[in-house]
Formats: sequence, C-alpha cells, structure tokens
Amino acid sequence: MKTKPTLPLSGHTRLDGHDGVEARVGLRIAALLTERSASTDHAINERLRVAREQALARARARRLQEQAAQGISTLGGSLALRGGPTGSSWLQRMGFVLPLVVLLLGMFAIDEWHEAAQIQAAVEVDSALLSDPLPPDAYRDPGFLEFLKAPPVETSDVQISEVTE
Repeated sequence: MKTKPTLPLSGHTRLDGHDGVEARVGLRIAALLTERSASTDHAINERLRVAREQALARARARRLQEQAAQGISTLGGSLALRGGPTGSSWLQRMGFVLPLVVLLLGMFAIDEWHEAAQIQAAVEVDSALLSDPLPPDAYRDPGFLEFLKAPPVETSDVQISEVTE
C-alpha cells in the first residue's frame, strides 16, 4: 500500500530551486512515514501524533514571533504596522508624534480663526452702535425696543401744520 501525499499548491505555483527540492524531499519523507505507520504499535503512533502537534504549535509560535519582529500584523484580513522591535529608530517614533503635532496645530489654528471671527462680529456691532445717531442707552430702554419692533409709521399722513399747533 504505497500512497503519496499530495502537496497543497495552487495551479500557478511552481516548485523551482531550493523550495522545490525541499518540498519533494518532504513529500518523500511523508510517504515513507505513512507507509511505515501501518506496521507500528498504537502507543508509538500516539506518541508520534503528540509530537507532531507539539511541533506544529512551536512552528505557529515561531511564525507569530517573526511577524511581531517584522512589525506586521494581519488581523481580520487587514494589515497593521506596529512599532517593531524595541530598538525603534527616532524616525519611526516621529511617525507617531508627527500626526499628533499636526492635530494640535490644526486645533490651535481653528481656535485663532474662531476668536478672530468673534472679534470681527463685535467690531461690526460696536461700529454700528457708535455711528448711529441714537445714544447706546436708548437700546437699553424697554420702550425703545417695542418702538423698534413696531411697523414704521409713514410721515406723509401726518401734516406738519398739525404738529406745530
């Protein structure tokens, strides 16, 4: 009973060079182990299974450490760049600080623009009050506010002779 395990490769992948030789040797070893596993004791097969699981766990841990060392993480199909090893260069640290500085400068500029707009509005109100022939105290009088809210009275109906008499 000779069975050869198949290598899970996509149709467009080629095994050239060192990777190809390594894959073919791996396939031959897997085929020989599969052939011999039928004639071994159950206890030995169980120990081999546990050893395979431990080896796979170590390989996964090593792969995660390599990804962490490179500073690349793929979670949920997205790619995130992290700080990398502890000896990060000052340029990488500036990559984290620079957006914060830009944000603070933007907030400062918005505050200055808002303050200038408030000052301009106050200047317009003050210049309107000071250029008006009415004194500013007139605006504090409640009767004057009612006068401003009332519709204007047309002066053509009132005759000047009635006012002087």
